[in-house]
Amino acid sequence: MITSRQRLGLLWLLTGICMALIGGCSRPSPDTLRFGLQTMPVTLDPRYATDAVSSRIDRLLYQRLVDFDSHFQVVPSLATWKELTPKHYQFHLKQGNHRFHDGAPVTAADVKATLESVLDAAMASPLRASLAHITRIETPDADTIDFYIDAPDPLFPGKLDIGILPADLIRRDHPFNRKPVGSGPFAFVGWPSEDRLRIKRLADGQVIEFDEVPNPTVRVLKLLRGEIDMLQNDLPFELVKYLQHHAGIRVQRAMGTNFTYLGFNLHDPVVGRLAVRRAIAHALDRSTIAKYVFAGSARTANAILPPSHWAGDPDLKPYDYNPDKARALLAGAGFDADHPARITYKTSSDPFRVRLATIIQSQLDKVGFDVDIRSYDWGTFYGDIKSGRFQMYSLSWVGIKTPDILRIAFYSTSVPPNGANRGRFRNAAVDRLIDAAESTADTRVEAADYRKVQRILLDRLPYVPLWYEDHMYAARSDITGYTVAEDGNYDGLINVHRVNSPGH
Repeated sequence: MITSRQRLGLLWLLTGICMALIGGCSRPSPDTLRFGLQTMPVTLDPRYATDAVSSRIDRLLYQRLVDFDSHFQVVPSLATWKELTPKHYQFHLKQGNHRFHDGAPVTAADVKATLESVLDAAMASPLRASLAHITRIETPDADTIDFYIDAPDPLFPGKLDIGILPADLIRRDHPFNRKPVGSGPFAFVGWPSEDRLRIKRLADGQVIEFDEVPNPTVRVLKLLRGEIDMLQNDLPFELVKYLQHHAGIRVQRAMGTNFTYLGFNLHDPVVGRLAVRRAIAHALDRSTIAKYVFAGSARTANAILPPSHWAGDPDLKPYDYNPDKARALLAGAGFDADHPARITYKTSSDPFRVRLATIIQSQLDKVGFDVDIRSYDWGTFYGDIKSGRFQMYSLSWVGIKTPDILRIAFYSTSVPPNGANRGRFRNAAVDRLIDAAESTADTRVEAADYRKVQRILLDRLPYVPLWYEDHMYAARSDITGYTVAEDGNYDGLINVHRVNSPGH
């Protein structure tokens, strides 16, 4: 195993090689701020964004009716609202010069067209399940939107956290995924190559360029070289520690709520068996991984919603690290040394994720599993997960604000393309509790129902919860103004600037 000292020595060696190879290259224009990404966004259409990078960049390009504060409570963004009856909500667009980047004003018709397109089954939006209770949308005037739903839902406003698109472009089937037109603080400039995306901050014209650099060591070298100005997350903690001691780099860290888990194909003859999934849960020493591999920058998790969430459950009892119990569960399921439980484990090709997968593989192998790791580039990996081509995989849910994630990820009818129940989990009790939670007007009853759902999920294990990961941001010393968000979004780019740039 490579030690931290050896890893840092290797970094210095690579630095020297890299400097020799690229010494003649010019640095990017100081007029552009460059943000290093492990992977590019899958889509810039907010109706289809389910991966972290797409969702974070879409927040910059599009405005939404609502947003959330630091306590996961819904707050007005484009619009204010009032509950006229338990099944009728009226939204009013806030006064101001809200215009799309093509100059057209944002109107109630645009809101209606956007959300109706999400609800259109033919569009196959993965967000459709979260809006399924809407029976009709009316626009009595240019600033007013009336939503009618089929059952009381006090959390309904929070489900409208979707970027608004221009109605006329929706009708013309505009390719928002590659040529976004929103009304957010940034406008799309261009996608000159598959690994380079440019947007412009409307307040001052500052151009932000997102550069895909899949290899974390190369990403760090580019930061040190000045070929990128900043990066966030997706680094091994040895590299984070190295950057913290580099005089020309500033590093920020913040506690995060992004939930990492192992997912399963529940139709599979091996991992589809509850005893096998429970054996996996008992075989993993999550606390040790969080302490040493993440250097304390992760907290073990028991559910998608963190305990601090108003619908979270701080009393969930975790699966203890118990290799003997894991072996007994496997033996009871008919597996032994001659007939091991064979699992193909898919992950992305990011080196840190491969390293984590290797540690999980080792811990599972010790109790009698035979785990084969398959790593893929992000597009291939994510495509396989969305299509159900997996036995076991690891991923993270990011930016979770409302408990409707439980419907999206675990409701019986939320299988793709109608949601993100990728493992095909079906449980009548979970469905009934989600329906009950969404139909009550009492938020205390609603929270209690969602906690019951989370207890069932922890018992039935469609996911094995792993941890909540903290966030890390690193930038060159002349870059300032960025604040790291709890959900890891890129909103800090609204205020970031170079200290020696004009006007600063």
